[in-house]
Amino acid sequence: MQTSTSTAHPLDEALALAPGDAPGHFTGQTTQAYWNMVGPYGGLTAATMLAAVLRHPDVLGEPVALTVNFAAAVTEGPFTVEATPVRTNRSTQHWVVSVLQSPAEGGAPQVTTTATVLMAERRETWSAADTPMPQVPPPADCEPAPPIFPVQWLRRYEMRPVRGMLPQEWDGSERDSLTQLWMRDAPARALDFPALAALADVFFPRVWRRRALRVPAGTVSMTVYFHAGSEMLARTGSGYLLGQARAQEFRNGFFDQAAQLWSESGELLATTHQIVYYKE
Repeated sequence: MQTSTSTAHPLDEALALAPGDAPGHFTGQTTQAYWNMVGPYGGLTAATMLAAVLRHPDVLGEPVALTVNFAAAVTEGPFTVEATPVRTNRSTQHWVVSVLQSPAEGGAPQVTTTATVLMAERRETWSAADTPMPQVPPPADCEPAPPIFPVQWLRRYEMRPVRGMLPQEWDGSERDSLTQLWMRDAPARALDFPALAALADVFFPRVWRRRALRVPAGTVSMTVYFHAGSEMLARTGSGYLLGQARAQEFRNGFFDQAAQLWSESGELLATTHQIVYYKE
């Protein structure tokens, strides 16, 4: 895993992409800063794929939707991101994105992750909020939580729980799956679309909260819907986001998770949905 003495923010270092050997191809390198148990934190991989689209010379507008399918773990070392615009209309643009890596034993690169991205030129129209931010204590009144596990990516976020963090005892006692917490990059960093995509994945598996059992679990597919444009992100700056996540159904080895992310001022920036596998 790559380390650096640069003064750049760890997220910007992790999202560094160089032009590849073909149009729409970018090369990157895994970094220690966002390492999870067996590979990079999934939110970082999602952010990297979105960053490739945003850096493409043919990109149109701003992100509206990002869906990432985690087919295999990204392993330590270099990788390639391929971003292809498959359809461009007057105000919308559809992309297909893949992450590829060569196997350790050699051979042709293999796909580890796929994604689709919807970009659009937003127009000022009638707008309304049907999901108001919950009434919660401000970030200053909530104590920061230390990393719950010894993995590097948890050190990249400041998390201030409001309610529903991990059980104090793993005793199998069932409870609701709701979690609310204030969060932001650590060190603080002005919010942009890749950072927002990564923050949408900070929640621990809902099955751990629901069952108080640390069963194996991992995200298979994640979608982020961006309700914020660049002006709203600029207003948010490096402030905290309130994240709220809950599951809706646990069945036969998979559960879904719905989450919302608001700015401190109460603007809904993004909503996200995941399907997560779990084992007994």
